[in-house]
Amino acid sequence: MLLIPRVSPMLAVLLSFSSLAAPAVTDSSGATQLQIAFMPDIHFHDIYANFNDGAFAGLPNSLSGKNATIRTMAAQLQSTRLFNENYFALLAALDDAAARGVKLIALPGDFSDDGQPLHVRGLAAILHHYSASYGMQFFAAPGNHDPVRPYSRPAGKSDYSGAGGYPQPIYSPGTDACAGLPAVQSHTPLRTICSDEVKELGYLEIMAQLAPFGFYPQRGYLYWETPYSSYSELNYNFKQASEQAAYSQRQYEICRQGTGGRYKQPGYSQCSMVPDSSYLVEPVAGVWLLAIDANVYLPQATGDGYAGAGNAGYNRMFSHKTQVTDWIARVVQRAEQAGKTLIAFSHYPMTEFYNGQSDAIAAQFGADSFQLARRPADSVTNLLAATGLKLHIGGHMHFNDTGVSRSADGKVLVNVQAPSLAAYVPAYKLVSIQPQQKVTVHTVVLDDIPRYNELFQHYQQEHDTLRKQGAPLWNKAILTAKNYREFTNWHLSELTRQRFLPQDWPAPLREALLALDGRQLLLLSQLQNLPPLAQLPAALPALQHSPHWQQALQAADALVIDAGFTLQQFAGWSGFDLALDFYRLRNAGSLALQDISPQRLAQYQLLSRLLAAKAASDSSGFAGQFGGVFQLLQAFSHGENDMHFMLDLTNGSISGLSR
Repeated sequence: MLLIPRVSPMLAVLLSFSSLAAPAVTDSSGATQLQIAFMPDIHFHDIYANFNDGAFAGLPNSLSGKNATIRTMAAQLQSTRLFNENYFALLAALDDAAARGVKLIALPGDFSDDGQPLHVRGLAAILHHYSASYGMQFFAAPGNHDPVRPYSRPAGKSDYSGAGGYPQPIYSPGTDACAGLPAVQSHTPLRTICSDEVKELGYLEIMAQLAPFGFYPQRGYLYWETPYSSYSELNYNFKQASEQAAYSQRQYEICRQGTGGRYKQPGYSQCSMVPDSSYLVEPVAGVWLLAIDANVYLPQATGDGYAGAGNAGYNRMFSHKTQVTDWIARVVQRAEQAGKTLIAFSHYPMTEFYNGQSDAIAAQFGADSFQLARRPADSVTNLLAATGLKLHIGGHMHFNDTGVSRSADGKVLVNVQAPSLAAYVPAYKLVSIQPQQKVTVHTVVLDDIPRYNELFQHYQQEHDTLRKQGAPLWNKAILTAKNYREFTNWHLSELTRQRFLPQDWPAPLREALLALDGRQLLLLSQLQNLPPLAQLPAALPALQHSPHWQQALQAADALVIDAGFTLQQFAGWSGFDLALDFYRLRNAGSLALQDISPQRLAQYQLLSRLLAAKAASDSSGFAGQFGGVFQLLQAFSHGENDMHFMLDLTNGSISGLSR
């Protein structure tokens, strides 16, 4: 059962974030400008969902009076997204948009968290509520979590929160977990529950349940089409659009080697028909929203018949979904001819999202690290810019970033990476249409949201149970978070500790990092002939008692005095603090600056300069490895404006806005 709070003046105040919240945008005459909110990566999980088959009752929650159907905290802290609290974040974001008078809301993918029937049903109920209550129109484009594969398939999770604080496995019939009931998995004493409510829906079912939210034409739209429509804006009528919007007419052939159909080449194999949900809509006069379905499911001979779409993105669009990329170019040309303001959105980024540091990250951490597989190749970005698209809002990475691509023929593509409501820093993008082909982009941060701690009682019981079992513990301090932003900061901290550092960082660099504080890093930067990085933690005690250490201490003391610091200030942060700041800036860009003191940023900058001077002659040692880390950290904090800015669509120029 859904608990949907109504917007109130007090709630509007609570939801505002004093330095980042965007005001309602008006022109010089005081008239309100058209605003469009972009909220990707909601990963909606209906925490108070009712299983229609009664298979799972959930956990009684004393604050809401309802039964909670949630994932464990342990699962959340191993994932790049929250599973549970984003329920409250979505409601808060929509209330915030309602308070601003925003009527158009785009959902650029991963609006669900694997397309389970009970969660898609819950999302549809919320969108219907806000449509009816506030006149909002929603426009969804799918991500790799909705659907996970083109067609429905059995699925489930082993880590719902169950009785006694134990994980509760819930799977759908057809999975191995349900093949031999009753079954108890090794990580929990609770028996597996089987229910079709947790299977993963395919395009057919998801598009049907969310039909009014962009996937099919509505009578209120001024125009709507797909890549497969035979009409144009010149001869549009709702009846014809509805007929051509049929699911059966929105299929294309994909082969293992590339796009099929009229694009098929000799020798193409493993070809099959799959759906595509792309559409173009004109919800208000003069504005075209281009919802691109950039999911590419490559055929494979085993498993479900298709690979997941998570790492394919636009790198596979031009080769395996050519009919859509050709359509994009035609839409751009028609929009210009008709004088429409065209804004594209999809789940996947169209430009590099590491401030030009992808190659440096690959060199430092490995080509398979930091989700580099999701980076669009420069050649692909150039092809996207060549279509003439000027503004695209994407998600997928849970990053706050602005990327600009300028082609040789003068075309400029601006890719705005909108943050996720389910991760650090929780925010959405608010785009306002201005006169003379200009738009403003504001970042609205959800600092404090109502009910963010409503589920903490269940996490407390889970933690107690883990402790009694002697199982690995997550940091209970997350339950002391004073607001939602702080909660997501703790989430990132635990994610860094449990997943990012073990998976992304080479062991010698990771172990050295965790053995050092800022003062030790500074002193080591003043030493010559250091041991190999892998031996540094063990050698540190002897180094600190050597005459060379005393000399380094004197040199470092002089350096910090000149810079206006003290050595004690450097000793105030650890290597883990450095790693957490690294991921804060990587994920949130300038939004992270609230959580990192200017003093510490200046200390990082000093260390970056000191190590850069030695890195060339010590590329694999302390100076080279830590110098690379500090250089990346500096780059993450100095990209294109990613908070509030004005974009001129005629030339791609960006100018910062204070609010």
